[in-house]
Amino acid sequence: MSGPDPGEGEILEALVRRDLGARIVGREVLAPGLGTRRFLRLTLVADTAEKRRVGEKTPASVIARIEPREAPESAPFGVVPEPGLEPLRSFLEEHAIPVPARYGGDLERGIELLEDAGPISLENAVARVSQPERIALYREACALVPRLQRLSADPERIPAFGRRLDRALIESKAHRWIHWALPSLLARDASPAEAETVKRAFELIGDACESAPARLAHRDYKAANIHLRPGAQAGARLILIDLQGAFLAPPEYDLVCLLRDSHVALAENEVDSHRDATRQELPDAPSEEDFDRRFTLLTLSRVAKDCAHYIHAATDRNDRRYLPLLPTGLANLERAAEHAAGWDPRLARLRDLLAALPSGPAALEAVAGEDDRCGP
Repeated sequence: MSGPDPGEGEILEALVRRDLGARIVGREVLAPGLGTRRFLRLTLVADTAEKRRVGEKTPASVIARIEPREAPESAPFGVVPEPGLEPLRSFLEEHAIPVPARYGGDLERGIELLEDAGPISLENAVARVSQPERIALYREACALVPRLQRLSADPERIPAFGRRLDRALIESKAHRWIHWALPSLLARDASPAEAETVKRAFELIGDACESAPARLAHRDYKAANIHLRPGAQAGARLILIDLQGAFLAPPEYDLVCLLRDSHVALAENEVDSHRDATRQELPDAPSEEDFDRRFTLLTLSRVAKDCAHYIHAATDRNDRRYLPLLPTGLANLERAAEHAAGWDPRLARLRDLLAALPSGPAALEAVAGEDDRCGP
């Protein structure tokens, strides 16, 4: 692979031939998320010209995961560049966490050849299964959270253990809500008093994060990042993708990502059942009061950030795929703020600010109006 710089297609062909002894016979561009990382599903056949080790089989398909070549300064406010997928993926695999196998790649070029986790995510599955089956799938997903939290390693070896949800990261979420979400929902910039309300409430959330136990978290543990292995048995059906953002966070963080996911609106009794069952399995299980407080506060920061990203994508990048999720996200925010309002005056003021914002279809209309003001 030396000589003149080849195109991406040639690079992938060479990697697949070298690492899998196969040829590419089909390519499918997978829908991107809100980030800039790209994914291709490559359909393969064994290359008879390449010798394979005894017993090796050519997978029918692999996922080519391609990192963007961006300057660090292009990252959004408060975002520290993520470490590479390795060695975290290997570490999780060694500890029986279900993650995609790695077949090869080129780390210098930012290309990984990974096991194809299949097209069916937990998000897709819950729309087509019965309530008992949905509950069972979420129970399996929740059961992986304590297993992740029991892991530890030297951060020099596994960088995820040297990263943490800290005050600066919480501040970045407040920044997005103030500068990305509120201008669209209010049809004007946030006033100094409104911005101060958000900052003071998120300071309290930062306090809660810094005083909480720090456990390994996937960081984006939502239904879209949990896939179902075709034909697998109950209890071994799930496989986790999008792992590279893992860091240390309060024990409730991944459960907030999963159970307050704007992509899937779960019934409140199901959320409560999964929360209660999982809390008791966490390392040094937190008290009900501590768990509830942190779960609620983390919901405020996490979901506010999510909603801000949906709005920013629509108004600044003309990417409206996620706008339909906004009403669910705002409803989750209002519910959490109402629950927390009695804990501290700063949270009561945040509750009042959120209650004054448009919700449901009116929120979508407000963002569409902002989109119109930004031009075509």
